[in-house]
Amino acid sequence: MTNTTASAQIKINAVNKIFKTADKEVVALKDINLEITEGQFVCLLGPSGCGKSTLLNAIAGFSLPSSGAIITNGTVVSAPGPDRGMVFQEYALFPWMTVEKNIAFGLEIKGMGKAEIAQRVSSLLDMLGLADFKSRFPKDLSGGMRQRVAIARVLALDSPIMLMDEPFGALDALTRRNLQDELLRIWSELKKTIIFVTHSIEEAIYLADRIIVMTYRPGTVKRDITVELPRQRDPSSAEFNALKRELGQLVMEEQQRHHNDELKMAAVD
Repeated sequence: MTNTTASAQIKINAVNKIFKTADKEVVALKDINLEITEGQFVCLLGPSGCGKSTLLNAIAGFSLPSSGAIITNGTVVSAPGPDRGMVFQEYALFPWMTVEKNIAFGLEIKGMGKAEIAQRVSSLLDMLGLADFKSRFPKDLSGGMRQRVAIARVLALDSPIMLMDEPFGALDALTRRNLQDELLRIWSELKKTIIFVTHSIEEAIYLADRIIVMTYRPGTVKRDITVELPRQRDPSSAEFNALKRELGQLVMEEQQRHHNDELKMAAVD
Protein backbone atom coordinates (compact mmCIF):
# COMPACT_ATOMS: atom_id res chain seq x y z
CA MET A 1 0.00 0.00 0.00
CA THR A 2 1.31 3.48 -0.87
CA ASN A 3 0.49 6.43 1.39
CA THR A 4 -0.47 9.41 -0.77
CA THR A 5 -2.10 12.77 -0.22
CA ALA A 6 -2.69 15.91 -2.26
CA SER A 7 -1.13 18.05 0.51
CA ALA A 8 2.12 16.10 0.87
CA GLN A 9 5.00 18.13 2.29
CA ILE A 10 7.54 15.96 0.45
CA LYS A 11 6.87 14.44 -2.97
CA ILE A 12 9.34 12.03 -4.54
CA ASN A 13 8.37 11.53 -8.17
CA ALA A 14 9.93 8.76 -10.30
CA VAL A 15 13.39 9.30 -8.82
CA ASN A 16 16.34 7.40 -10.26
CA LYS A 17 19.98 7.70 -9.26
CA ILE A 18 22.85 6.28 -11.30
CA PHE A 19 26.49 6.45 -10.24
CA LYS A 20 28.97 6.25 -13.10
CA THR A 21 32.46 4.80 -12.77
CA ALA A 22 35.19 4.40 -15.37
CA ASP A 23 33.90 1.03 -16.57
CA LYS A 24 30.25 0.71 -15.48
CA GLU A 25 27.09 2.32 -14.20
CA VAL A 26 25.55 1.47 -10.83
CA VAL A 27 21.81 2.00 -10.45
CA ALA A 28 21.41 3.02 -6.80
CA LEU A 29 17.75 4.12 -6.91
CA LYS A 30 15.08 3.07 -9.37
CA ASP A 31 11.64 4.63 -9.82
CA ILE A 32 11.11 5.86 -6.25
CA ASN A 33 7.65 7.33 -5.72
CA LEU A 34 6.67 8.52 -2.24
CA GLU A 35 4.58 11.22 -0.62
CA ILE A 36 5.17 12.27 2.99
CA THR A 37 2.80 14.50 4.92
CA GLU A 38 3.73 17.21 7.38
CA GLY A 39 4.52 15.89 10.83
CA GLN A 40 5.04 12.25 9.83
CA PHE A 41 7.86 10.20 11.29
CA VAL A 42 9.10 7.97 8.45
CA CYS A 43 11.86 5.35 8.66
CA LEU A 44 13.76 4.12 5.61
CA LEU A 45 14.67 0.49 6.34
CA GLY A 46 16.70 -2.06 4.43
CA PRO A 47 20.04 -3.86 4.16
CA SER A 48 23.33 -2.14 3.33
CA GLY A 49 23.42 -1.17 -0.33
CA CYS A 50 19.68 -0.57 -0.70
CA GLY A 51 20.03 3.19 -1.26
CA LYS A 52 18.61 4.50 2.04
CA SER A 53 21.32 7.12 2.53
CA THR A 54 21.41 7.89 -1.20
CA LEU A 55 17.70 8.75 -1.08
CA LEU A 56 18.15 10.82 2.08
CA ASN A 57 21.03 12.76 0.50
CA ALA A 58 18.86 13.43 -2.55
CA ILE A 59 16.09 14.83 -0.34
CA ALA A 60 18.69 16.97 1.44
CA GLY A 61 19.93 18.28 -1.90
CA PHE A 62 23.49 17.00 -1.43
CA SER A 63 23.28 14.63 -4.42
CA LEU A 64 20.58 15.27 -7.00
CA PRO A 65 18.64 12.49 -8.77
CA SER A 66 19.74 11.38 -12.22
CA SER A 67 16.09 11.70 -13.25
CA GLY A 68 12.78 12.41 -11.58
CA ALA A 69 12.14 15.14 -9.02
CA ILE A 70 11.95 15.70 -5.28
CA ILE A 71 9.61 18.48 -4.18
CA THR A 72 9.45 19.93 -0.66
CA ASN A 73 6.74 22.42 0.26
CA GLY A 74 5.98 22.95 -3.42
CA THR A 75 9.58 23.66 -4.50
CA VAL A 76 11.79 21.30 -6.51
CA VAL A 77 14.94 20.38 -4.56
CA SER A 78 18.02 21.56 -6.44
CA ALA A 79 20.41 22.19 -3.53
CA PRO A 80 20.51 22.06 0.28
CA GLY A 81 18.04 24.48 1.84
CA PRO A 82 16.92 25.89 5.19
CA ASP A 83 13.70 23.85 5.13
CA ARG A 84 15.73 20.62 5.55
CA GLY A 85 18.08 19.96 8.48
CA MET A 86 20.45 16.97 8.48
CA VAL A 87 21.73 14.94 11.43
CA PHE A 88 24.59 12.56 10.62
CA GLN A 89 25.88 9.47 12.43
CA GLU A 90 29.31 11.11 12.80
CA TYR A 91 27.95 14.10 14.83
CA ALA A 92 29.68 16.66 12.49
CA LEU A 93 30.46 19.08 15.32
CA PHE A 94 33.15 21.76 15.26
CA PRO A 95 35.78 20.48 17.74
CA TRP A 96 37.13 23.97 18.50
CA MET A 97 33.71 25.28 19.57
CA THR A 98 31.90 24.75 22.84
CA VAL A 99 28.48 23.08 22.97
CA GLU A 100 26.84 26.49 23.16
CA LYS A 101 28.81 27.86 20.21
CA ASN A 102 28.14 24.76 18.09
CA ILE A 103 24.39 25.18 18.56
CA ALA A 104 24.55 28.92 17.86
CA PHE A 105 26.76 28.67 14.76
CA GLY A 106 24.02 28.34 12.12
CA LEU A 107 22.02 31.18 13.67
CA GLU A 108 25.06 33.46 13.59
CA ILE A 109 25.59 32.64 9.90
CA LYS A 110 21.95 33.60 9.27
CA GLY A 111 22.58 36.97 10.91
CA MET A 112 20.15 36.50 13.77
CA GLY A 113 20.44 39.01 16.61
CA LYS A 114 22.50 38.12 19.67
CA ALA A 115 19.58 38.29 22.10
CA GLU A 116 17.43 35.99 19.95
CA ILE A 117 20.32 33.54 19.49
CA ALA A 118 20.93 33.43 23.24
CA GLN A 119 17.25 32.79 23.92
CA ARG A 120 16.93 30.01 21.34
CA VAL A 121 20.19 28.31 22.37
CA SER A 122 19.22 28.45 26.03
CA SER A 123 15.86 26.86 25.27
CA LEU A 124 17.51 24.03 23.33
CA LEU A 125 20.13 23.45 26.00
CA ASP A 126 17.29 22.93 28.47
CA MET A 127 15.21 20.80 26.08
CA LEU A 128 18.07 18.37 25.43
CA GLY A 129 19.54 18.29 28.91
CA LEU A 130 22.71 20.11 27.85
CA ALA A 131 22.62 23.20 30.07
CA ASP A 132 25.30 21.88 32.43
CA PHE A 133 27.57 21.09 29.46
CA LYS A 134 27.25 24.33 27.48
CA SER A 135 30.90 25.32 28.02
CA ARG A 136 32.34 21.88 27.23
CA PHE A 137 34.07 20.97 23.96
CA PRO A 138 32.99 17.93 21.89
CA LYS A 139 36.07 15.94 22.93
CA ASP A 140 34.88 16.12 26.53
CA LEU A 141 31.46 14.62 25.78
CA SER A 142 30.19 11.07 25.41
CA GLY A 143 28.87 9.89 22.06
CA GLY A 144 25.30 10.30 23.24
CA MET A 145 25.90 13.88 24.41
CA ARG A 146 27.60 14.76 21.13
CA GLN A 147 24.58 13.51 19.24
CA ARG A 148 22.31 15.61 21.46
CA VAL A 149 24.38 18.66 20.46
CA ALA A 150 24.12 17.71 16.77
CA ILE A 151 20.33 17.42 17.08
CA ALA A 152 20.15 20.73 18.96
CA ARG A 153 22.16 22.45 16.23
CA VAL A 154 19.67 21.30 13.59
CA LEU A 155 16.69 22.23 15.77
CA ALA A 156 18.15 25.72 16.26
CA LEU A 157 17.57 26.45 12.58
CA ASP A 158 13.89 25.47 13.00
CA SER A 159 13.76 23.54 9.72
CA PRO A 160 10.32 21.93 9.26
CA ILE A 161 11.96 18.75 7.92
CA MET A 162 14.60 16.78 9.81
CA LEU A 163 16.68 14.22 7.91
CA MET A 164 18.54 11.71 10.09
CA ASP A 165 21.11 9.25 8.71
CA GLU A 166 21.51 6.42 11.27
CA PRO A 167 22.13 9.02 14.01
CA PHE A 168 22.16 6.45 16.84
CA GLY A 169 23.95 3.64 15.00
CA ALA A 170 27.29 4.03 16.81
CA LEU A 171 25.82 4.26 20.33
CA ASP A 172 25.46 1.59 22.99
CA ALA A 173 22.00 0.07 23.51
CA LEU A 174 21.04 2.05 26.63
CA THR A 175 22.16 5.42 25.24
CA ARG A 176 20.41 4.60 21.97
CA ARG A 177 17.09 3.92 23.68
CA ASN A 178 17.39 7.09 25.77
CA LEU A 179 17.99 9.18 22.67
CA GLN A 180 15.15 7.47 20.81
CA ASP A 181 12.82 8.52 23.63
CA GLU A 182 14.26 12.05 23.58
CA LEU A 183 13.72 12.26 19.83
CA LEU A 184 10.11 11.09 20.15
CA ARG A 185 9.49 13.71 22.84
CA ILE A 186 10.98 16.46 20.64
CA TRP A 187 9.01 15.27 17.64
CA SER A 188 5.79 15.29 19.67
CA GLU A 189 6.47 18.81 20.96
CA LEU A 190 7.76 20.47 17.79
CA LYS A 191 5.72 18.61 15.14
CA LYS A 192 8.66 18.24 12.74
CA THR A 193 8.57 15.93 9.74
CA ILE A 194 11.30 13.33 10.27
CA ILE A 195 12.86 10.97 7.73
CA PHE A 196 15.11 8.57 9.60
CA VAL A 197 17.48 6.04 8.01
CA THR A 198 18.13 2.85 9.98
CA HIS A 199 19.07 -0.78 9.44
CA SER A 200 17.54 -1.73 12.81
CA ILE A 201 14.07 -3.25 12.50
CA GLU A 202 13.31 -2.71 16.19
CA GLU A 203 14.37 0.94 16.00
CA ALA A 204 12.13 1.53 12.98
CA ILE A 205 9.09 0.02 14.72
CA TYR A 206 9.78 1.88 17.98
CA LEU A 207 10.04 5.27 16.26
CA ALA A 208 8.05 5.44 13.06
CA ASP A 209 4.52 6.21 11.94
CA ARG A 210 5.49 4.64 8.67
CA ILE A 211 8.26 2.31 7.49
CA ILE A 212 9.52 2.26 3.91
CA VAL A 213 11.25 -1.07 3.26
CA MET A 214 13.72 -0.78 0.39
CA THR A 215 15.08 -3.45 -1.90
CA TYR A 216 18.74 -4.27 -2.37
CA ARG A 217 20.33 -2.46 -5.32
CA PRO A 218 18.73 -1.02 -7.28
CA GLY A 219 16.86 0.55 -4.38
CA THR A 220 13.12 0.57 -4.88
CA VAL A 221 10.16 0.64 -2.50
CA LYS A 222 9.46 -2.97 -1.53
CA ARG A 223 6.78 -2.19 1.07
CA ASP A 224 5.21 0.93 2.56
CA ILE A 225 3.89 0.00 6.01
CA THR A 226 1.84 2.16 8.37
CA VAL A 227 2.70 1.40 12.01
CA GLU A 228 -0.52 1.51 14.00
CA LEU A 229 0.86 0.45 17.38
CA PRO A 230 -0.04 2.92 20.16
CA ARG A 231 2.74 4.98 21.72
CA GLN A 232 4.73 4.48 23.94
CA ARG A 233 5.54 1.20 22.23
CA ASP A 234 6.54 -1.93 24.09
CA PRO A 235 9.19 -3.99 22.23
CA SER A 236 8.18 -7.05 24.25
CA SER A 237 4.51 -6.95 23.18
CA ALA A 238 3.03 -9.56 20.85
CA GLU A 239 1.96 -6.91 18.34
CA PHE A 240 5.42 -5.34 18.23
CA ASN A 241 7.07 -8.70 17.66
CA ALA A 242 4.56 -9.76 15.01
CA LEU A 243 5.48 -6.67 12.98
CA LYS A 244 9.16 -7.31 13.73
CA ARG A 245 8.85 -10.82 12.22
CA GLU A 246 7.06 -9.46 9.14
CA LEU A 247 9.70 -6.80 8.55
CA GLY A 248 12.48 -9.27 9.30
CA GLN A 249 11.26 -11.53 6.54
CA LEU A 250 11.13 -8.64 4.06
CA VAL A 251 14.65 -7.47 4.92
CA MET A 252 16.07 -11.01 4.92
CA GLU A 253 14.74 -11.56 1.40
CA GLU A 254 16.81 -8.59 0.24
CA GLN A 255 19.89 -9.68 2.18
CA GLN A 256 19.63 -13.10 0.57
CA ARG A 257 19.35 -11.50 -2.86
CA HIS A 258 22.49 -9.50 -2.06
CA HIS A 259 24.29 -12.69 -0.99
CA ASN A 260 23.23 -14.49 -4.19
CA ASP A 261 24.51 -11.61 -6.31
CA GLU A 262 27.87 -11.74 -4.54
CA LEU A 263 28.13 -15.47 -5.20
CA LYS A 264 27.42 -14.91 -8.90
CA MET A 265 30.08 -12.22 -9.11
CA ALA A 266 32.61 -14.44 -7.33
CA ALA A 267 31.88 -17.24 -9.78
CA VAL A 268 32.49 -14.91 -12.74
CA ASP A 269 35.80 -13.70 -11.27
